[in-house]
Amino acid sequence: MTVPLKLAGVIGFPIAHSRSPRLHGHWLCRHGINGHYVPLQIAAQDFDKCLINLPKMGFAGANVTIPHKETALALADSVSPLARRIGAANTLTFTDNGIEADNTDAHGFTWNILDHAPQWVPRRVAVIGAGGASRAVIAALQDRGATEIWLTNRSPARAAQLAAEFGVTAVAWAERDAMLDGCDTLINATSLGMNGQPPLELSLQALPAGAVVNDLVYTPLDTPLLAAARARGNIAIDGLGMLLHQAAPGFARWFGVTPTVDEDLRQAVLGA
Repeated sequence: MTVPLKLAGVIGFPIAHSRSPRLHGHWLCRHGINGHYVPLQIAAQDFDKCLINLPKMGFAGANVTIPHKETALALADSVSPLARRIGAANTLTFTDNGIEADNTDAHGFTWNILDHAPQWVPRRVAVIGAGGASRAVIAALQDRGATEIWLTNRSPARAAQLAAEFGVTAVAWAERDAMLDGCDTLINATSLGMNGQPPLELSLQALPAGAVVNDLVYTPLDTPLLAAARARGNIAIDGLGMLLHQAAPGFARWFGVTPTVDEDLRQAVLGA
């Protein structure tokens, strides 16, 4: 008997840089699944028309990345409470009832940290950046029990808006070093420190030695922030695990197997 071909993909513009096809391809091979996960480069003006046709083409679902996350949320027939709260969708599942939208970035963020710090329970946290990634990070931190979240951003208006929406505290960019005093967790949710971007200028002097430092950047894996944190004894965690863990729920829904995030997967995604 012929096993039906299963299809899923990742939609973005541009999309050639995405590591998601390599990630899901590793799982498909590991589990012997007759399926494909493909990159779909779709411009913003074509997104709604293309999305409607994917189920007709045999797709079980898709990941969504820049610039489509907010539009995907608006077009979905049903939206998970977490995706609604974050204000963006990154995981779509096509069902008989239409398009179901979810956001698994918060899941990916949390489990990436727990892989390296299994007892992690945030209380006082410093978050740098007020973009889309910060929304998922703040939601995850609140769900994990954080009672104080300090948010700073180069654009103070964006920080103030996000802080008001999530009920956290905005801090002036000039005060970012002092903001770290007493924090048990520090998150860089900006592109600063990424290849081709300027470094994040931040002194860790006020940060407690036992604090967790997570940089969502994973190109390079060892950013200047993480190198500085590790040198002073902090738990330093790169951003690649967030990408790996956020992919798992979608894979399970589309291909019917709950995958494992492990070192083999990590090396496959890195191209080793």
